[in-house]
Amino acid sequence: MFMGEFQHNIDTKGRLIVPAKFREQLGEKFVVTRGLDGCLFGYPMDAWKEFTEKSQDLPLAKADARKFTRFFFSAASDSELDKQGRINIPATLRKYANLSKGCVIVGVNNRIEIWDEERWEEYTADSEENFDEIAESMIDFGF
Repeated sequence: MFMGEFQHNIDTKGRLIVPAKFREQLGEKFVVTRGLDGCLFGYPMDAWKEFTEKSQDLPLAKADARKFTRFFFSAASDSELDKQGRINIPATLRKYANLSKGCVIVGVNNRIEIWDEERWEEYTADSEENFDEIAESMIDFGF
């Protein structure tokens, strides 16, 4: 399980240090793709395989299902750690997540998320402000 929050800078070549705590769980190869809320998602291969299998059950005839799968799969990129524990994030993904310098890498259960630092601060401030309402709505999901 991934959990925790770490801050690192992305360099001009698009390389970002992955926190040591996450490296072993991610494995030698993993997938980085567009995520929700303007961040990137990073999946270990087993979690990506599970996501892929679930997506194959979506009805091809439904426009939203096609959009959903295109959103994640068209931007997906195989990633590997270099000797310094960095990954190279492709320009299209950097642009999508607005990554230019300060980044926050967050562990979220079966994946990591990579956020622009400013966007993360805005997102968490909004979430904290509305957390009681959010928590109450989780009852609908059996939480």
